[in-house]
Amino acid sequence: MSESYKNLLDGNKQWVKKTLEEKPDFFQELSKDQKPEYLWIGCSDSRVPATEITNMLPGSIFVQRNIANMVVHTDSNLLSVVYYAVKILKVKHIIVCGHYGCGGVKAAMGNEDFGYLNNWLLHIKDVYRMHEKELDGIEDEHLRFDRFVELNVVEQVHDLSKVSFIQEEWKNGEYPLLHGWVYSLKDGIIKDLDITTNNISELGKVYQYNRK
Repeated sequence: MSESYKNLLDGNKQWVKKTLEEKPDFFQELSKDQKPEYLWIGCSDSRVPATEITNMLPGSIFVQRNIANMVVHTDSNLLSVVYYAVKILKVKHIIVCGHYGCGGVKAAMGNEDFGYLNNWLLHIKDVYRMHEKELDGIEDEHLRFDRFVELNVVEQVHDLSKVSFIQEEWKNGEYPLLHGWVYSLKDGIIKDLDITTNNISELGKVYQYNRK
């Protein structure tokens, strides 16, 4: 039986030792409460850890991850996380961060049968359908893939705007601000897609719960 999992336990001890050397009261302060300013909705891909790629400390980012960083309105797990972040933690920013080379997005571009995963991939395929004309017009497959990743993030931010309790928060103030980013595995740089929003003006009227 492989015991490689023990590397994680050894790594934990090394991390604790190093952290305490740099900041002796770190864990004492961390254990008191969490007051993150950010909620991160990212991909489950092991190469995209939120705190590491943003150079932030534990306690600074509340995180929800799934395959291809999707905002699915029937996903009670995601909605519970977002509700807690918005209503209890009062985060000021929600970031949907995709990444180039995303396996989920790649799978949704093709017609291979992935069994049970097909049910999740349908949500991503719907994004392709919505932007089919633009995507099919990109001849280079790699560029099409990258653009699909970006458009998927755009749509997830748009879907977050449709959530009733987020709109409720906007009615009472400017937060949370919603952002769409894409991380590059090749150079480690995060691309801001410049789609930040904190109002319902870009939504169809049928989605606007708080219209007057």
